[in-house]
Amino acid sequence: MISVQEARNLIAGCCKARKIKETSLQSAGGYVLAENLCAPFDSPHFNQSAMDGYAFSYEDWDGKSELEIAGEAQAGNNFYGVLSPGTAIRIFTGAELPPGADTIVIQENVEKTENRIIIKDKKLVKGSNIRLRGSQTKKGDEILKEGHLLTPASVSFLAGFGLNSLKIFANPAVHIIATGKELIKPGDTLTSGKIFESNSHGLQAALKQLDISPTAIEITDDEEEKIMNAIQRNLDADILILTGGVSVGDYDFVATALEKCCVQKVFHKVKQKPGKPFYFGIHNQTLVFALPGNPASVLTCFYEYVVDAIISFTTKKYFKRIQMPLTTEYSKKAGLTFFLKGKTASGTVSILEGQESYKMNSFAMADCIIELEEEKTEFKKSDIVNVLMID
Repeated sequence: MISVQEARNLIAGCCKARKIKETSLQSAGGYVLAENLCAPFDSPHFNQSAMDGYAFSYEDWDGKSELEIAGEAQAGNNFYGVLSPGTAIRIFTGAELPPGADTIVIQENVEKTENRIIIKDKKLVKGSNIRLRGSQTKKGDEILKEGHLLTPASVSFLAGFGLNSLKIFANPAVHIIATGKELIKPGDTLTSGKIFESNSHGLQAALKQLDISPTAIEITDDEEEKIMNAIQRNLDADILILTGGVSVGDYDFVATALEKCCVQKVFHKVKQKPGKPFYFGIHNQTLVFALPGNPASVLTCFYEYVVDAIISFTTKKYFKRIQMPLTTEYSKKAGLTFFLKGKTASGTVSILEGQESYKMNSFAMADCIIELEEEKTEFKKSDIVNVLMID
């Protein structure tokens, strides 16, 4: 067996593939940008009004005289006349400033009589209430860098430059194979010795937290040939996850089936609880994770290992790793890293009851996984422990 850290390092060393695809701007939100982007033009690309009001030439105004209203400009509908001294135009927010105008007085600070205005703003200065060309970005400026998470604001920002497609780091194609002769589908009749298959559902929900949908899901019997056939059908995935049949029992065929399907084993068995029989291998560019069948082991290994592999594709950060003080004491044997279901509150973390790998009632209430280091045996109240948030 290898240590948890060795397992993490070996997985990281195999996570070299990264898929870049071009997508529409409308579909880019939530992905990570895979290119540097530069402004194709000045933004704003013309001098524009920042307020509803009246535009005029500050230098041609004596500070007291009335100004004649010579026309109107609204956003998208310009004033094309000549702005002569002693005149102003009615202008609205976002409209282009006409030649000859350099200042806008807001409509609340004028007195209008028929076709003339008197400016009542004592604090008005040249250039007031104008968004100057290029005041946001200049043509050629780098506007977003590779590695930027495309938030709604980022998408809106890029749309303002007329971009309709861009390169992003694509989600990996994830396939799931759940193995077990005892498994039946929800809706089937529950008979003695059978259980409802739950691991694929838990994994689908966990992937949904990452905005990923599995591209294939299979449930297969505990027969080597059937498992091999399922593996071969799914080795086109970027990440293949199997559940069950990975230990050393008489009916645990997964490791042997993977070997016969030419999957190169990187490691099998990790010094941890739960999930000790955890297996990781590679086939060409496919990362293969074979997880023990107990539901808590499946989700623990997914959050602790598979998520990091997914990050290597998407470059996104999903769950925080933090440190928090324990609320209670805990004892364990040396030699295994323990992953315990926990609940956080008021800056502390509590170990939940029911830590056995087959028990999901406690996992259903957990918002984190507590990691207790391999060689330490006694943990006291207020000891600082590593915590992986999973909510």
